[in-house]
Amino acid sequence: MKINPLTDIKNADSSNFFLMAGPCAIEGETMALQIAEKIVAITDKLNIPYIFKGSYRKANRSRLDSFTGIGDEKALKILNKVGQTFGIPTVTDIHESGEASIAAEYVDVLQIPAFLCRQTNLLVAAAETGKVINIKKGQFLSASSMSFAVDKVKESGNDQVILTDRGNTFGYQDLIVDYRNIPEMQSFGVPVVMDCTHSLQQPNQTSGVTGGKPQLIETISKAAIAVGADGLFIETHPDPATAKSDGANMLNLDLLEDLLAKLVRIREATL
Repeated sequence: MKINPLTDIKNADSSNFFLMAGPCAIEGETMALQIAEKIVAITDKLNIPYIFKGSYRKANRSRLDSFTGIGDEKALKILNKVGQTFGIPTVTDIHESGEASIAAEYVDVLQIPAFLCRQTNLLVAAAETGKVINIKKGQFLSASSMSFAVDKVKESGNDQVILTDRGNTFGYQDLIVDYRNIPEMQSFGVPVVMDCTHSLQQPNQTSGVTGGKPQLIETISKAAIAVGADGLFIETHPDPATAKSDGANMLNLDLLEDLLAKLVRIREATL
């Protein structure tokens, strides 16, 4: 039976981080269940609290002909089935205020995309659902600026907030991770997550398809755990080359267990 994700995190062994992981987009029921089953087995083995991630719709696309989803209701029902089948919390991103109450019927955590983290109406609508709210830090913002996003949710009557860093943009077509952001955002009294895959994106390529550097996922995640991140966000897929969205920066699912085992050892060594 599922419980509140933040309660699960707080009750977990203090030596462990928590994990948000899954495909970039929900491509189908079979795929989602297979990915969840494998990650549940890994995280149970390593005693890592786990939240399944999948976007029911991709609203931020470079090109008009990019994949956006299999249909909102269909994808949301799949997310709900994943949660019910494995007894795990689920998270998906929302893009407009009207989506908050709809998505909240199916998932446990509502995620605010980085480009939308300043949208007051969206944050308030998400807060009013009573769900846990994961706010991704805008690539264009400092860590200190995210205190206002946290305040908007809390002042709307919801103190269940997570912040996720996904790098900063300092130029064209690349992102840089500033690990000072993790302790600075933790000072707001909320768990802080490092997005280890989107922080390696190379957006706005001339092809209109976002690139990435997945070979550095281990580097980003190791550094985040060493710094003291409360959780990690990792998009993963059995075959990233055929993924319908963000395949260029996703982790191959077969590499996840070895990576997480290394990260658990790093966390234990830093306590």
